[in-house]
Amino acid sequence: MALILVFLLLLVILFGALLYFLKPTSMEKAVEEQLAGIKGEQSAGRQPTNILREKTVQSGILDDIAGWLPWSGAANRLIRQSGRQWTSGMVMLASLIAAVVVAWIVSLFDTPLALAAAAAVAAGVSPYVYLYILREMRFRHFANLLPEAVDLMSRGLRAGHSISAVLEMVGNEIADPIGSEFRALQGEQSLGLPMRDSLRSLVERVPIDDLRFLATAILLQKESGGNLAQILDKTSAVIRERARLRGQLAIYTAQGRVTGYVLCAAPFLMFGIISLVNHQYEKPLFHDPLGIKMLYFGLGAMIIGILAIRKIIDVEV
Repeated sequence: MALILVFLLLLVILFGALLYFLKPTSMEKAVEEQLAGIKGEQSAGRQPTNILREKTVQSGILDDIAGWLPWSGAANRLIRQSGRQWTSGMVMLASLIAAVVVAWIVSLFDTPLALAAAAAVAAGVSPYVYLYILREMRFRHFANLLPEAVDLMSRGLRAGHSISAVLEMVGNEIADPIGSEFRALQGEQSLGLPMRDSLRSLVERVPIDDLRFLATAILLQKESGGNLAQILDKTSAVIRERARLRGQLAIYTAQGRVTGYVLCAAPFLMFGIISLVNHQYEKPLFHDPLGIKMLYFGLGAMIIGILAIRKIIDVEV
């Protein structure tokens, strides 16, 4: 049994290393996107114009089944905000496979049914947790690039460009994810969508406070007038100050976050190491009634500790 677990562990590590070293770099992704855009522009004259928005991935049986689930709307929104071209059916299939595989591996240890079910549920939720992490990373990258985009808009307005031309300039000059989102905004504008509705759609795709400030400033200027370049300068200053405060808070709460990571990972890491060294060592923990109670108590105390540490370090800016 230990040899099988070691083989599975080495297999996962090998595939993970291959995926990490073979993935395209950011420069390669930018070049591919630029070439795809040039190819699309060249073929635009030969293809009939279609103003309807087309789905990037064809809907299949899995997507139809996933659409019946009550959380399908939230899943689709999470996928869209994470920037992945996936479908809810693909995520549901990955979740089901992960739950079955983990349940089979846990059953090899002759664990109680409740713990096996909890492990399967945790594995089934892992694809959604992965998408949530990707979404947060994308939002953080968006927030870091947003002051640069606002400064570009301000300079463009001072140079005499219109607001539509400035938005198109941001989509072409700023890196993703800001570039792709503002290109989508400009595409909606070119199809005749009002500025208010297109900005509202942008904020729904990237629901961060800094972007809400920018959208509010643009809409207020359109309704009440004023110097938009000066308003954008002040908005950029506010966004940069918020980013500075977030950086300071990240430094001040680093110890609490590292403590939480260590406390969460250490029990499972030690359990895996001891299981590989001596598989019989942990059996009383799963078969003795007192051991099962200790497991439940330990998991409950760990969840309470995680929530307490998260409450302490979660400071709103």
